[in-house]
Amino acid sequence: MRTSKTRVSDSMLSIFLDLSVLLIALVLLAVLFFFKADTTNIGNILLFSYTILITVFQLFRLFAAFIAPRTLEYIEKFSNEKYEPFVSIVVPCMNEEEVIFHTLTQCFKADWPKDKLEVIFINDGSTDNTAKEVQKVKDIYPELVVINFEKNQGKREGMVAGFRIAKGEIVVQLDSDSYIEPTKFKHIVAPFINPIIGAVCAHADVQNSSYNTVTKMQAGYYFIAFRILKAAESALLSVFCCSGCSSAYRKDVVLPILDQFLNEYFMGVRVKHGDDRSLTGWILKLGYKAIYTHKVQAYTIAPHTVKQLFKQQVRWKKSWISNGFFTFKYIFRIDPFVGVFYYTPLILISFLTPVVSFYNLYLLSFANLTLPIAYLSGGLIVTFLYMLYAFRLSKGKKNYISYFLLWQFLTVTIFSYILYYSFSRFRDQRWGTR
Repeated sequence: MRTSKTRVSDSMLSIFLDLSVLLIALVLLAVLFFFKADTTNIGNILLFSYTILITVFQLFRLFAAFIAPRTLEYIEKFSNEKYEPFVSIVVPCMNEEEVIFHTLTQCFKADWPKDKLEVIFINDGSTDNTAKEVQKVKDIYPELVVINFEKNQGKREGMVAGFRIAKGEIVVQLDSDSYIEPTKFKHIVAPFINPIIGAVCAHADVQNSSYNTVTKMQAGYYFIAFRILKAAESALLSVFCCSGCSSAYRKDVVLPILDQFLNEYFMGVRVKHGDDRSLTGWILKLGYKAIYTHKVQAYTIAPHTVKQLFKQQVRWKKSWISNGFFTFKYIFRIDPFVGVFYYTPLILISFLTPVVSFYNLYLLSFANLTLPIAYLSGGLIVTFLYMLYAFRLSKGKKNYISYFLLWQFLTVTIFSYILYYSFSRFRDQRWGTR
């Protein structure tokens, strides 16, 4: 039971954290203001320009994340009418015998009228005991709809098959190792009361976060990636990637573009990865909005080995490359503000970060035999800003936010370079799962 003293302590902690974030932001801006670039050195000028760009952009994301909950409230208050459309949950799966029973049973426990809910399972050519586990679910819930592919066709094919037979006005797509907390399920449907909403992304945490350092690090990153980065895009009504582990879509918007979604090509090869980012991109291109909601609690299983994490990062970077160019073609037409002030800096930072980090961490360090203190300090300040705000949002709960510092270190020293590696390996369309 929470006492008044506890509530007062929470309030004081919130005020302290808010003031800390503001103070660090002011210090950071002051450092930038008084920083003197050597105008005779083109390298310093470019580095200074990059520093200004990334700092302003990251602070803008933090501010946008702060106002995101207000945007969500506005969306959901579009009408006072009770909104309970028929909902279909689609779960494509290949070889997930250990988790699929739990995933599917959680779907049937969703807090939603049972006569307005269906669950569709697509067995994408599984060769393990997935089919047996699914049969156990069907014995409990005979209404489970099962589609069996004789051979593996890929997640996109499974998603499309689910969309085409779904009875629901809203289609929730789940990864086979992910699930939505049943009591929070209704919140992923609520924003669709506003007709401009085409897709909704749930908040996802790492289910196996305590497994080891690799999963703890991802748990810290996931929390910040959703509550700050996706929230920032949501404030602009332009979430560019509704997470594949748990997102919902308006079916009548998706049905007309299923063939295009299924047959995307980039660099002369058919794209088989990045289904979540691609489908979100099509939603935005059609003029609908995509948002994130922190009210929906979903859980997913993260890679627990370095090898699995590397494969995941390669997949994500390939998706970012192909869909990044796809989005760049239409974003300025549908929303010039987002295109100029958000998406363009996002693209530039993504491709420049590996170059700038290599220049600072390796070229300058080895040439001068000194650490790039200024460069590292700027990155640390921004990182701590995000961590403080994330800690404020989590209300001190155990979600491994401190491990985000390790994630950022690896991003600067290793992960950012995977972008160029992924580009060189783009024609290799093998899924590369764990």
